[in-house]
Amino acid sequence: RNMSSAGPEGRKKMRECDGLIDSLVYYIQGAIADHEPNDKATENCVCILHNLSYQLEIELPESYAQSIYMQRRNISSNDKTPGCFGTRSRKVKEKQQDTPLPEEKSNPRGVESLWHSTLIRIYLSLIAKSTRNYTQEASLGALQNLTAGTGPMPFAVARTVVQKANGLPSIRTMLHVSHPTVKKTAVSLLRNLSRNTSLQSDIAREVLPDLVSILPESVPESDIVCETTASICYTLFNLTQSSSHNARLLLSADGLPKIITISMNDSNMFSKASRAASVLLYSLWSHTDLHSAYKK
Repeated sequence: RNMSSAGPEGRKKMRECDGLIDSLVYYIQGAIADHEPNDKATENCVCILHNLSYQLEIELPESYAQSIYMQRRNISSNDKTPGCFGTRSRKVKEKQQDTPLPEEKSNPRGVESLWHSTLIRIYLSLIAKSTRNYTQEASLGALQNLTAGTGPMPFAVARTVVQKANGLPSIRTMLHVSHPTVKKTAVSLLRNLSRNTSLQSDIAREVLPDLVSILPESVPESDIVCETTASICYTLFNLTQSSSHNARLLLSADGLPKIITISMNDSNMFSKASRAASVLLYSLWSHTDLHSAYKK
């Protein structure tokens, strides 16, 4: 666990170590099957996988990168069942069709396991079943790492979390835990997920009221709460920017008074949250059909 946080070279060596990742996944699967998601060894395994998933897309070996980004030929653009990586990048215009990519392997080995749907479901299971804060945080953090980039892998993982594995209810529960770091990581994961336009309606329906409910009533009093508040505002920005319906949902959840209060703070220490709230307010005002509702 300590070695896995030793930097890029350490991560590279550990990812390349034959059988290491497979053994960690195997152990966690066994712990879940035996209804023991809270033991220390499981926590250690998940923390290692969390660290090994950091900057994974950037640090992948060239052979993997080529296979992930390689376009498959002779596939209908209307194919409704793309593989694990069948999803568009944020940089690709919405009107363009999804680039078809290789289907995920049924029996992944080594580094391939790190983004496989099997491990994604394991993380979601641990989030739901473990009561250890470090295990919860590491599981959320691994998913946050895997959804952090702008290429096909992060968006494929996001789609698996939201639509294929129904992970939003478990993540939503983590928004209401008392542990501030777990809550912060859950919000950061939702911020990543909310960048995917095809998932925004699902995310808004499932967690937008919860995000509003955990916004502070006044200016945040600590750095970690400030960072969490900023992430909430940027997540709400993503969800409402192109959707008047979601903006109205935010309004009906009584989010506007909170956002206005946070935006008016002048303290340099908490400017990150205030700036994010101001950006959100500016975006909300762009929905001209809601101006009368805002004024009321």
